[in-house]
Amino acid sequence: MAKQERGARSRQAILEAAAEVFDLRGYDAASTNEILARSGLTRGALYHHFASKEAIATALLDAHSGALSAPERSTRLQSVIDLTFAFAVQLQHDPVLRAGVRLAVEKTSFPIPVNTPYEQSTATVRELLGEAQRRGEILPGLDLDDATSVIIGAFTGLQVMSQVYTNREDLPGRIGVMWRFLLPGMAAPGLIGSLRVTPPPADVVAADRAQAEARVEVANGSSD
Repeated sequence: MAKQERGARSRQAILEAAAEVFDLRGYDAASTNEILARSGLTRGALYHHFASKEAIATALLDAHSGALSAPERSTRLQSVIDLTFAFAVQLQHDPVLRAGVRLAVEKTSFPIPVNTPYEQSTATVRELLGEAQRRGEILPGLDLDDATSVIIGAFTGLQVMSQVYTNREDLPGRIGVMWRFLLPGMAAPGLIGSLRVTPPPADVVAADRAQAEARVEVANGSSD
């Protein structure tokens, strides 16, 4: 068990070091030498976990799907809204997620896998909007594919602008503005007034984190 834990820590250290380098320099300019220097590990340790720089990048992209766990809310539209806020906050603090987003946005020599971060995000949001429609939360006749595309596209553009201007410090505020503009064209009459377009309160965030950790523990227990 101790050996497994050391291996998991080494793998995470490599991912975090690579994320910092990719986020700083981009995929093509990043080198395994700099990744190793930041991680403090040996080249043998790196190649024990990852066969190449491409394999590291693929693992970073895989981390993107873990950030797409929608919180449980009384309405599915609020779940979508709070998912975007949670993703925005994680972008501010998690170099692994930031690196995955940069890998997805940039045109580099790295071959993006078939199931790209955009497709992962699109599938998650489209599923939530479908549930919202079945619950009567969506305006009749709304094209859910178009709505999903606009949400993903608007979020992507805003996070890039926020990165350029404030290093993503103002990203949650920009996301709130996005929803104030989008909801009148999406939400059923009478629902808009009950939807929050600001980040969730601290106690709600803490409850979401506890639920997420519980799901991870259950998943790890079932895999043992």
